[in-house]
Amino acid sequence: MTTTPRTRLSPEQRREQLLELGVRLLATRSLDELSIDLLAEEAGISRGLLYHYFGSKQDFHEAVVRRAADDLIEQTTPPEGGDPLVRLMTSVTAYVDYVIANHEGYVSLVKAAAGGNESLRAIYEEARDGLNSRVFREDAQGAIIADTPAARLVVRGWSAMTEELVLSWIDDPRGVTREQLLEIVAISLPAVIAIIPA
Repeated sequence: MTTTPRTRLSPEQRREQLLELGVRLLATRSLDELSIDLLAEEAGISRGLLYHYFGSKQDFHEAVVRRAADDLIEQTTPPEGGDPLVRLMTSVTAYVDYVIANHEGYVSLVKAAAGGNESLRAIYEEARDGLNSRVFREDAQGAIIADTPAARLVVRGWSAMTEELVLSWIDDPRGVTREQLLEIVAISLPAVIAIIPA
């Protein structure tokens, strides 16, 4: 009988491993349920080692939420070039799929941001701004939407509506297919932009 030798991780590798585990656990749990004890048990390490890497439970939660927000932005990046509406639909589809796959953690972040936790609110707002700003980025085909203060305001409202639509649909999808939801979200953006006075 042979045993597999244990690999010693560098501090950066261990911290990265713990963050990835935290994000995976957050997908199916609320932020409040993501405890140091749970992570230590899942990772097979002591609580003290977790505090060594993150300092406090709040620091750990913030690091996991930041990583999850970075993952959301990365996973929903639209393709370069091509038809703007197709690019938008690709990004919206990835967003919906992300929220479905990470529902508990996503809802927890929304509630924490609304509940007054300033650090989590800042992470949430940075992620939302990153997602919203995509429609104003220029490429070879031009921006999806012209960058004006009115357009920025409308896109921010559209993103709030999108979040609410997706979360409500996950809670009660009766009568609306995933494809219908995606179409509603993607087509509603050009529709609301069209009402901006010239």
